[in-house]
Amino acid sequence: MVSPEERFTALFERTRLPLLAYAVRRVVDPADAADVVAETYLVAWRRLDDVPQGDEARPWLFGVARRVLANHHRGERRRVALADRLRDHLVDEVVPALELVEEAPVVRAMRRLPDDDQELLRLVAWEELAREEIAVVMGLSRATVRVRLHRARKRLEKLMTELPEDPESTANSTVVQRNTKSGHVPDVRTPVRMRAEEAR
Repeated sequence: MVSPEERFTALFERTRLPLLAYAVRRVVDPADAADVVAETYLVAWRRLDDVPQGDEARPWLFGVARRVLANHHRGERRRVALADRLRDHLVDEVVPALELVEEAPVVRAMRRLPDDDQELLRLVAWEELAREEIAVVMGLSRATVRVRLHRARKRLEKLMTELPEDPESTANSTVVQRNTKSGHVPDVRTPVRMRAEEAR
């Protein structure tokens, strides 16, 4: 029989990088992302029997992290010994995770959306979650997620057309607009990949 410690360790190793990336994209100070992740795993340890098995664990953890972030933004941060130990381990991984985030035109447009719209689009484009997984993270029904996601895409498409023209980003903006019209949420990491390929 697998012990609680072994199960928690396996959960941590399997999900720590996606969860860290989720947190990094939603805070200003990278060190705060490590705090958020550490507190999320503290909740997971306390509620280990409630954590789903397999792939369903990731959206469950994102949902916990979302609530921890809400407390963080209100200044209600809790510190415990386990969180501090996990934080020390995670800080070294924050910088690589930051490389996933780039100030692309679509990011500027997304910042003008309501918070819930931003979160929906991030969960699709950055965390690559399915609608049923997003429903778990945000505490919504799948039907509500579908409707809100459709509206968020339309709002993003409109905001993209209102951005000032930038010669260096015109090509990327065209791709983003085409993707949103076809029903796909744009991947904000695309400009990063394009520049990396050009450098090679």
